[in-house]
Amino acid sequence: MSRPSCLLRLAGPLQAWGYHVTANQRRDTHSEPTKSGVVGLLAAAMGRDRDEPLGELLDLRLGVRVDVPGTLLRDYHTVSDYRGRPLPQSGVSAKGVQRPTQRAKYTHVTSRYYLQDATFLAALAGPRDLLERLDAAVRDPAFPLALGRRSCPSSQPLAPGLREGELARVMREEPWLASERARTQHAARIGRERGVNRPVHTATTDVSVTVESPYGDDELRDAPVSFDPHARRFTTRRVCREWWETPTGFPEADPESDPDPVPDADSAAHDEAGHDPFALLDR
Repeated sequence: MSRPSCLLRLAGPLQAWGYHVTANQRRDTHSEPTKSGVVGLLAAAMGRDRDEPLGELLDLRLGVRVDVPGTLLRDYHTVSDYRGRPLPQSGVSAKGVQRPTQRAKYTHVTSRYYLQDATFLAALAGPRDLLERLDAAVRDPAFPLALGRRSCPSSQPLAPGLREGELARVMREEPWLASERARTQHAARIGRERGVNRPVHTATTDVSVTVESPYGDDELRDAPVSFDPHARRFTTRRVCREWWETPTGFPEADPESDPDPVPDADSAAHDEAGHDPFALLDR
């Protein structure tokens, strides 16, 4: 019997997948979902508290396909004490008491980074009974689920379901998850890149893929060991990074019914000028 893979559709207005540990005034996001973020989402769906052992979730193997990479958003914050008191330092004394700021500081500036309008396909490999329980938990979660941070809810159903087959093959066969708006923007961008004055609907699109593998040539330190707030720990995992062609669902262009596109004026001028950036100055 083949082993299944459990799929997750991670799409929303905002996502934030913390990776590097930074100071309080800056909270970064990774460019794609981390294993700690995905495992945390699954643990929340199953109703596990932060200080509970992760157990069998630690052995899941993760693959991520970047269907729509989104764009980076910086959210500017200021923090102050509602009572009008000076803010304490981040450090604490030997007694566990926060020290007061030297030269009283009443406002603290912090930046948080998010991915906006991104869509990812995450796939998990593991024992069938565990994947079936995870799929059921994501459909009826014990705790509210979010895409990395509590302020980032999903805009689409999270659970496409289980698929029979090896992790990488299942990820290759799953249709492109881009929304209608993202598909329209994709076609317009391809048209601009090809120098035509109309959208171009390609049969496939290139997507970035990260698949966990003991033979991977890259390493990420995002595998959780414990989410206990007093003993958070992570370890490394090996991954393979590749680019795949994924079907877009657009009909392939028919050369007989689709006349040659009219090139943009700027593009035509560039082609005539060749690769010499100063050629246009001689006209």
